[in-house]
Amino acid sequence: MTIRVIVVDDQAMVRAGFAALLAAQPDIDVVGEAPDGLRAVEVCGRTLPDVVLMDVRMPEMDGLEAARRLLDPPPHVTHRPKVLMLTTFDIDDYVYEALRAGASGFLLKDAPPADLISAVRVAAAGDALLAPSVTRRLIEEFARQRPVPRRERSTVLNGLTPRETEVLGLVARGLSNTEIASALVVAEQTVKTHIGRILAKLGLRDRAQAVICAYESGLVRPGGGERAGR
Repeated sequence: MTIRVIVVDDQAMVRAGFAALLAAQPDIDVVGEAPDGLRAVEVCGRTLPDVVLMDVRMPEMDGLEAARRLLDPPPHVTHRPKVLMLTTFDIDDYVYEALRAGASGFLLKDAPPADLISAVRVAAAGDALLAPSVTRRLIEEFARQRPVPRRERSTVLNGLTPRETEVLGLVARGLSNTEIASALVVAEQTVKTHIGRILAKLGLRDRAQAVICAYESGLVRPGGGERAGR
């Protein structure tokens, strides 16, 4: 299946470069471009892309607001693309808020071309792009700056079983499904089942939001480690 993509960036040369790179792939079709967030929402409504590459800082409407509109559309809008944020800075509060809103991850603009292509495929497949350690550093940094009240920490995860809580902690530490399966000595499919249940119980869209939830609930402390008990 061909992955439909739109590229959003206020710099025409950047848009053209990303579009040309992606369009050269046999499984990717660039169906539109936009110079700002407002136009991105309009183009997305017309072209119905699978993935939106969204610059963070743009005129008219920034990438954060555009991501929010695409990921939480009005009731009559049923199409929700995956959104990948593009940024020049590895620690950026705009990106953190976009992840909270449901973005599938982010890439630095100077990332190797192969990383960009892979990111689009990963996002289109429904997975969160959390492999780069910089993503985890960003989440830790802003979770540290936004401590959750103690009362909330004691209730957010109460619906999870002990094993689901354990799996969530390992996800937040950046382990892949294969690594989690090895650590817990279970089948990888069992891990996938646990993650699916975690997302459903907590009302989360994907792995990126699960990681943020783990930090903001207090399950995992910024800097490493998990709190004892629930």
